[in-house]
This record gives sequence, C-alpha cells and structure tokens, in this order.
Amino acid sequence: MTVVVTGSVAYDYIMSFPGRFRDHILPDNISNLSLSFLVDSMTRQRGGCAPNIAYSLALLGERPRIMATAGQDFEDYARWLQKYGVDLSWVRVYEDEYTASFFVSTDVENNQIASFYTGAMARARDLSFYDFDVSDVDLVVISPNDPEAMKRYVRECAALNLPFIYDPSQQIVRLDATSLLEGIEAADILICNDYEYELIKHKTGLSDVDLLSKAGTIVVTEGEQGSSIYTLERKYKIPPAPPDRIGDPTGVGDAYRAGLIVGLLSGFSWDVAGRLGSLAATYALEHRGPQEHYYTLEEFIERYRRTFGYAPELDTLRHRLTFRRS
Repeated sequence: MTVVVTGSVAYDYIMSFPGRFRDHILPDNISNLSLSFLVDSMTRQRGGCAPNIAYSLALLGERPRIMATAGQDFEDYARWLQKYGVDLSWVRVYEDEYTASFFVSTDVENNQIASFYTGAMARARDLSFYDFDVSDVDLVVISPNDPEAMKRYVRECAALNLPFIYDPSQQIVRLDATSLLEGIEAADILICNDYEYELIKHKTGLSDVDLLSKAGTIVVTEGEQGSSIYTLERKYKIPPAPPDRIGDPTGVGDAYRAGLIVGLLSGFSWDVAGRLGSLAATYALEHRGPQEHYYTLEEFIERYRRTFGYAPELDTLRHRLTFRRS
C-alpha cells in the first residue's frame, strides 16, 4: 500500500518562552496588540507537515511518498528522509527559492505563537497528480500547504477517485468556507484539533451534525484529553498515551496522523487505530522537534501493550509489515 503525503516542507525554528503568554495579553487592548517575548533558547529542526507525517509513517514500517516543493537548502533534509525510507520521487526542488520556514514560540503551558514563511511552498500549486502515475496510490493526505495547492489536490483526488484524508489545520484561516466544504465533502476523513474544529464550524456556519453528514468521519485531537473519532454510527473516545517526559508539542498532531493512518491501512477498528495515533503522538511530545523521536516497531508495540493492554491487532501489524519488508 502506498500513502502519498502532500503538505508543507519546512525548517522549524523552535523557541522557548519561560513565562505564560496569557500573563502579557491584555484583553481590553487586543485591537492594538504589540508584544515581544524574550526567549531562552532556539533550535532549528526539520519540519513541515508532509515530512513530519511521513517520518512517523516510516518508523511504523510504511513507505510513504511525499508530494511537495522544497528549496535550494533541501539537500541535507532529503538525505535524512531517504535514510528512513521516505520516497521523495514526487518532491520538486526549486533552486531559486529557500525551503519554507516555521517560527514558533512555546510558553510553559505549551501554548504556541507561530509565523510561517512560505518560500518554495508557494509553488506547490504547480504540482499536479496528473504529473505522476497514481496507479499504486491507496491513500492521499492533504495536509496544510499552499492554499491554492490544497484546493487543486482536493479536486484532482476527487476526479481520480483517490481516497484522501483532509487536514486543513493551520490553513483554515486562509481557506474560505466554500473551499473548506469542498474538501470536507470530497474527503474520506476530516481531521483537525479541537480549536480548529470550532473554527471550521464558525467559518462554514454548520453544526456538528451537519459537518458529520458531509464528512462521514471526523477525527478531532484534544491534546492531553486524547482524541475523539466521530462516525455516522457512533463516537469513539480515544485516551491519550501518558508521556514519560515533556519535550515540545510541535509536530505531535502530525505523528498522531501517522499512527492513525497505519491503523486504517491495516484494517483495524477505530479504537485501536486511534490508540496507535495517541502513542505515536506521545513519542513526538517527548522530544524537542517533530522528527527527533525514534523507536523500532517492536518497541512501539511493546509500549502500546503496557499503555493500553493487549490487542490482537498488534500481531497482525507486525506480520503485515514483516511481509511487506520481505
């Protein structure tokens, strides 16, 4: 099975603020907000939604393919992803641009303030599924990217009958209601966090029932509360996997998506697929940076058992991935 992950490719500049943002935001003066936060540390990490998802998919034994754009500074990043078996044959590199950059500050309560420089990502709209042979594609992930690219991929996946997960996330603010609804209605699954879900409802004017009737399946991540999966038949409440330590929340949602996708591709129940997502997310949370975590499949399965108990699907996962590698 081949998963194609579309989305941003970026370098993340991660900064830590030793206080709480909310102590410095004055509600009565929000209309002329002007703040500067002195941070204690900064690191540059490999990031971007597409590689973040693909990296965790690779750790879990998949061979994901990225469809995205990058800049002249992508060479080292490419070697890193290829080392873990990520297929970059659909990545287009522009030598006259830099790879997109994400600047994020995190406070002591894990709240974040971020900015994003598009760079080569702005040219993602020039990529098309019609440029490639899609005969081996089983699932597409449309994650945050150039907004025009996201609109294009929705329409092309629908026209080519390619199943896809719609993950508008950070680009909800840039997509109009019509575009959001087009993606939601055409997708097999809508995924977002709890704040983004409320934002989608606000922008579209739709209720929970209306959104679910259009999407069919909605996955909502809820931070330390775990996640909720809504289908037309029922709701599944997925518990979090307790972390051994707290590193940084950047990329946690991307890792969750990877675990969930592995469960879906394996034909597991929503309960098990969601728990795979929870555990994959926790591994990312325990490290500073969205691709700094590492585990073997055996380590992942053993920790799943310690955290959530035995599930026969884990044996199926091991056998399926062993067969694929042979």
